[in-house]
Amino acid sequence: MRFNFDIAESTEDDSRRSLTPKEDVQWVPLQTHPVFTTTADGGGTAATASASAGGVRNLLAWDGASRLYYWDSNQQCLHRISIRLGEPDPTSVVAASPSKVLRADKELNFVVNKISINRNGSALLLAGLDDLCVMYLYGRSSTKENAIVCRTVSIGSQVYSSDGSAIRILQVSWHPYSDTHVGILSSDSVFRLFDLSSGVVQPEQEYYLQPVEPGRSRNAASICPVDFSFGGDHLWDRFSVFVLFSDGSVYILCPVVPFGSVYKWESILEIYSDAHTFGLKSAKSAAVNNSNMAISWLEATFPEVAQEATDRENLSTIKAHSHALFDASLALQGPLRKVCHGGEDEDLAVRGAECEGRAVSFLYNLVSKDSILVTAWSGGQLQIDALADEIQPVWITGSAPRLRVDSFDHIRGIAMICESIPAEHSIVKLDQPLDNTVWLGHPPPLLRLAIVDLALPRKTEGSSLITMFADPLMPERIYSLHEGGVDSIVLHFLPFTSQINGKDENIKTPSVHPVLSTCQGETSSSSPSPLSGFASLSDSFGYSWVVVVTSTQECVVLEMKTWNLLLPIQIDKEKPIDMEQQKEKDTTDIISKELLSGPKSVLAPQASPNLRSISADSIEGRSALHQYFKLFHENYVEYAHKVYFELKHHGPQLKRIIDDQHARLDEAQQKISRVEAKQPMLDERIDRAVQRHNSLEQCLQRLRRLPGAHKKPLSRAEREFKSELDQFTGVELDALRSSIDTLGARLKRYTKSSKDNLTTQRRKIPGRNHVQDAQISQLKLSLEKLSLLNSESTKKVELVESAIKTVESSRNKTILS
Repeated sequence: MRFNFDIAESTEDDSRRSLTPKEDVQWVPLQTHPVFTTTADGGGTAATASASAGGVRNLLAWDGASRLYYWDSNQQCLHRISIRLGEPDPTSVVAASPSKVLRADKELNFVVNKISINRNGSALLLAGLDDLCVMYLYGRSSTKENAIVCRTVSIGSQVYSSDGSAIRILQVSWHPYSDTHVGILSSDSVFRLFDLSSGVVQPEQEYYLQPVEPGRSRNAASICPVDFSFGGDHLWDRFSVFVLFSDGSVYILCPVVPFGSVYKWESILEIYSDAHTFGLKSAKSAAVNNSNMAISWLEATFPEVAQEATDRENLSTIKAHSHALFDASLALQGPLRKVCHGGEDEDLAVRGAECEGRAVSFLYNLVSKDSILVTAWSGGQLQIDALADEIQPVWITGSAPRLRVDSFDHIRGIAMICESIPAEHSIVKLDQPLDNTVWLGHPPPLLRLAIVDLALPRKTEGSSLITMFADPLMPERIYSLHEGGVDSIVLHFLPFTSQINGKDENIKTPSVHPVLSTCQGETSSSSPSPLSGFASLSDSFGYSWVVVVTSTQECVVLEMKTWNLLLPIQIDKEKPIDMEQQKEKDTTDIISKELLSGPKSVLAPQASPNLRSISADSIEGRSALHQYFKLFHENYVEYAHKVYFELKHHGPQLKRIIDDQHARLDEAQQKISRVEAKQPMLDERIDRAVQRHNSLEQCLQRLRRLPGAHKKPLSRAEREFKSELDQFTGVELDALRSSIDTLGARLKRYTKSSKDNLTTQRRKIPGRNHVQDAQISQLKLSLEKLSLLNSESTKKVELVESAIKTVESSRNKTILS
C-alpha cells in the first residue's frame, strides 16, 4: 500500500525513512548532483558493455511530480532524488542532496536495461533481457547500510527467468489505465498481461500472436515481434494494443482490457452509443454482427451501460469486470496498410520505400483527435503515419479461448490464439465510401505523413537502435534517443486536428532539431558515447526540460522551448525575390529624382509682334522684362537653391560613402596581394594534383588490364538473389535463430510439464486410464511435430549459411584471380 506523501514531508517521517537529517538537505542544480558527479573509476565500463548487449537503455524515470529515480548499475541500487522545477529561476531544475538510496531485498541476477514507474508512483519495474522484477517503493520496508530496503518480486519467473529458457523480453510497459497491470511482449510471439495485485507468477491474460496466414509462406521477419504500445484516450484506441514486427508490419489487438481497470464514464458511453448508431443501423449484415458482439462485450464488461439512465446519473468513472466471449477469440488486425491513390505498388503499402534494414521500435502518440504511429528502422529512418479511420473490435468466431476460473466461477485468467484474417488484407483507396469501412472488421488504414531520415552514421558491425518518447507537455513533439544522441521531431500537420480547427492546410513536413550529440568528433572514426537515461520534465507553467544521463553517469539538463515551435517559417514560393528591386530598396537616395531630372521647362508668355520695337525704358518694356525675370526666378533660381541645399545637406553622407568605398578598395587590394603571395603555392599544389591524377590514371589503366576487371555485370536474377541473401543476412538469420531458440524453450517446458503431469497422474490413479493415454499420445505427436519443425528450421539456416559462404568464397576467388 502506498502512503500519500506531499513534496514537503514532515521532519519526523523523513528522519524515520532516512538517516540524513532534514536540516542537512541542500538544493543543488540537478546536473551537479553528487549522484552524477561522483562516478567511480571504471564505472562506465560495465554500463557500456551492457548497453552494447541490450541496445539503447533507459535507467531514468520521473513520477510526474517531484521525484526522479535513477538506477545505478555499478552499485545495484536505486536513487530517489527530490526535485523542484522552476526554482530559483523559471528555467532551472534543482535537486535535494543527498538522495535517498533504495535497494532490493533480493539479489538481482540480471542486467537492468530499463526502469519504469506506474501512475501513482508506488511501484517501479526493473526490466532486463531475460528477467523482470517490480520494486515496491512504499509500504513495508527496512533500513540497512544507509539505504531503504524495498520489497522486490519477480514477474513471470516460470516463463522468463527459468533455467534454460531462451525467451527474451522485448518490451514491458505499465498499462495506462491501471496501476497494477504490466504488459510484456516476449520473443515467443506472446503478449502477456500480468496483474501484480493478484499474482506475479501466472499472467492474467495471454495472447498468442499468429500473423502467418494458413497455407501461405512468409519470411521469418514477419513472425518476429519487436515492440508494442498501448493506445491512448480515444474511442476504441484505449482498448487497443499495437504490435510491431521485424518487417515493419503493425497489427492491432482490440479489445484488451485489464480486469479491474478504471475508465471515464463518458468515454464508455461514447463508444457504446457509436456502436448503436453506426453499427446496428447499417445495411450490411457483417457490420450488424460485429456491432452486436461489441455491444454484448461492453454490457458484460461494463454492466452499468445497460442500466437505466436514472441509475447512472452520478457516475464519473467505471470499473471493468472480468469477461471473455466463450466462442470467439480476438483477431490480429493487420497488417495496417497505407491509403493508396490508385496505381501505387502494393508492396509499398506496408513499408516505406526509403526505409532500410529492419524495424526496431514503435511509438503510439495521441495528438488531439489524431492517432500517430511512429516506426523506427535500423537504417536511421522514422516512418510517421496517422490512422485514417477509427479502430473497431474484431473477433474470430469458432476459436474458443482458454479460461481460468475460481471456485465462484469468476474468470481469473484468459488465453487465446490471435490469428489474422486473410480476407481483410486489401488495399484501401481514398475514394471508398464510408459504408464500405464502418464496422466491417477492416483494419484501419494509415495516412503517410512523412519519413524522417535522422542521418545516423553507418555501422558495419550492426544496426542502429532507436527509442522514442512523446513530450508530455507538447504532444506534437517526439524525442528520438539513439547512440548518437537525442533528436526532437515536431509535427506541423495533423489531418483530423487541422480539419476540426477549420484549417485547410497542405501536408507540412516535420521539423527535426538535434537536442544533444554524443559524438566526440566530426570524423567517422569517432565512436559515440552511449546514453543510459532519458526523461522529459514539465511543469504547470509551460516550461519543459530534458534530462539525459550518459553511460559515465554524467547528467545534462536542457530547457526545451515550447512556444512558436508549431509555427514554421512561411516562404512565398510563388513570388520570387527580384535582386534589382531589392538593391533599389536598400540603396538610399542621395539626390532626389526631381532634381536629377532638371528644372521644369516653362513656356514663355505669348509676346506681341511689336515687342522688338518697344523700348526697354518704356512702361510696356519694363512690364515684359519683369514678367520674364519672374519666370526665370521661379524656375531656375529656385532650382539652383534646391540643388545647393541638397548638395550641402548630403555632403557628410557622400563623404561616408566615399570613405567606405576607399576602405573596401584597400581591403580588396590587400586580398589581391595575399592571393598574389599564395599564387606560387597554389601553382605548386596544382602541379602535384596533376601528377597525382596522372599516376592514378596509370594505376587505373593497369587495373583495367587485370582479368577480374572484365567480368560481366550481374543479371536481373542474380541481383534479385543477391538482395535475398542480403535480406537473409541482415534480418532473416536472426529471426530464424530466435524462432529456433523459442521453439526449443517451449519444447523443454512442455516436455518437463508433461513428465510432471504424467508422474502425478500415475501416483494418483493406480489403474490405467485410456483417456489420459490418448492425451499423452496426442501430446507426444505434438512434440514430434515441434521437433520436426525445429529440425526443418535448422536445415534452412544451414542452407542459407552455406549459400552465403559459397558467394563469399566465389567473390574472394574472383578478387585473387
